[in-house]
Amino acid sequence: MTVWQTKTAPPATREGSGLHSVSEGAKDAFSHLLKTTKTEVPIAFLRYIGNVKFLRYSRTGDTACFPCPLREQEAVAALKALEGCAAAAIADIRGAKRKRTINVTLERVTSFLMSTYLTSIDGLDKCNPKSKERIPDTDLNQAQSVLYRRLSAGLYETRNQGEYYHIHGSLEATKTLEMIGLPAFSPDLTDYHDCISTIEGAVRQFSGAELERLNREYRQAGVPVLTNEKFQKSSHGQSLASLPLFTVKPLNIDTPPIPFAEESINGPSQCLQGLRVIELCRVIAGPTIGRSLAAHGASVLKVTSSQLPDVPFFQLDVNIGKHTTSLHLKNAGDVEIFESLLETADVIIDGYRPGVIARLGYRPEDLAAKAARRGRGIVYVAEDCFGGIEIDAEWAGRPGWQQIADCVTGVAWEQGRFMGLSEPVIPPFPMSDYGTGCVGTVAALSGIYRRATQGGSWICRTSLSQYDIFLLSLGMYPTEVQNELRREHDPNFFELRHNDSVDEISRRALASVRSLHPTLFASHLMQNAYSEGFGGIVAWPKEPLTVSGIKIGHVRSTRPNGYDKPTWEHWERDESLLDA
Repeated sequence: MTVWQTKTAPPATREGSGLHSVSEGAKDAFSHLLKTTKTEVPIAFLRYIGNVKFLRYSRTGDTACFPCPLREQEAVAALKALEGCAAAAIADIRGAKRKRTINVTLERVTSFLMSTYLTSIDGLDKCNPKSKERIPDTDLNQAQSVLYRRLSAGLYETRNQGEYYHIHGSLEATKTLEMIGLPAFSPDLTDYHDCISTIEGAVRQFSGAELERLNREYRQAGVPVLTNEKFQKSSHGQSLASLPLFTVKPLNIDTPPIPFAEESINGPSQCLQGLRVIELCRVIAGPTIGRSLAAHGASVLKVTSSQLPDVPFFQLDVNIGKHTTSLHLKNAGDVEIFESLLETADVIIDGYRPGVIARLGYRPEDLAAKAARRGRGIVYVAEDCFGGIEIDAEWAGRPGWQQIADCVTGVAWEQGRFMGLSEPVIPPFPMSDYGTGCVGTVAALSGIYRRATQGGSWICRTSLSQYDIFLLSLGMYPTEVQNELRREHDPNFFELRHNDSVDEISRRALASVRSLHPTLFASHLMQNAYSEGFGGIVAWPKEPLTVSGIKIGHVRSTRPNGYDKPTWEHWERDESLLDA
């Protein structure tokens, strides 16, 4: 029998309405998660489900905190619980088996979902313009720094009234703007509302069907904004309905089980200590997988190219615990270095559009063949926007971002309805990104466990869309809870409309959450360390998960992309950070 436990303490600065219990919702979400993933996780993980505790040290921890109708806090708490079960099972095969308690702290879960907005350098967070001076500029195409170009990633109404389309200029912007008949740059357009009016005016020259055609022609990351009902009836939606939240499949079975390096009788301080992970990702969802594996002790090397853009500030957040290096995999010399890194790598994380890494010569099947020749299997973890590549689903090869998944699956329509509108709105914060990163982490740990106990190479797949499907399957908050959220949050938030940017939406939501729930911004929920790469003290949210007998946390601070030499040797490891 599963035994659920919660822990309470006197309330912090806000009493909470008592209309909804996040801890009770997390239990329900965990039960649902186990049903949807039971075919993909090792049985050893499931043996620990009765040891899970959802801890709440204040009423804030047990309160729905976001101006959003979706059960994001419950979904991620459940995923962290399963991650804890995985870590406990892996720890058991690395040292003496013992009774292990798995704790998920709900206040930390909520902070984790706002991580990029809470992370700061010398007190400067994402919303502070001065922070830009402290972050190396990887916005090579000015897709982030120029407001007009940034708003090429937005949700706009089409020529057909009540029909919406999310265009997305990604990290380049020029193609999307030219696709709708606008110039790549417009120096006179600097006002937020003028930019939106101009871009939406251009989008309104087209129907949704015409934008879809143009999107295919220009190979851009745009989608029609669907209700969940319409998404479920689409070919892609029906295909994904046949998939679990993530899949873990053998690539080959030609290599023996790979036991972890021998440790003391009690095992290592962290369950993935000694494992080597190559991360081929940008932005948030994929790098969150790497950040989480680093929190379990893996040596995660993020490989990017100085010729590829990335969102500058996100690196402060998602590069925590890693080393980062720059290799251009179209350069023969860099390919040689990359091949040498692959020789002893255990895990590859691929967060690019399906096929991008394969076209560089690194198909999962080819990597598995190389691994077979060396006698040690590999775990390949793929995260993308639409999912379904393994079943050739209709939109499987399309590029995408969190906003794209949120729009196509119906998440945006649910947010708009919650706000009292007959139009979709992007939810605040990169919550689906972080949720997908949690899913990818559990998938990776499943592959790592299977390689250690069964041998072979394994491929793990998930997507932003699959996370959104799981999130929507939990249902919206009850009407009375949604009404309470509408009453208590800042009315300024509810003045937002479909065409407001994700930055503006998150900025207003952050101010409202900070006012209502100051506990989430308390220093005891944050980790601090000096970052040599960024030249300052970086603060970031502590890990929501603890497992008895092992430590979970980062042993090195963050750094910019490309900061380190491309080597596995001489990595710093500050164990004192685990006890902070």
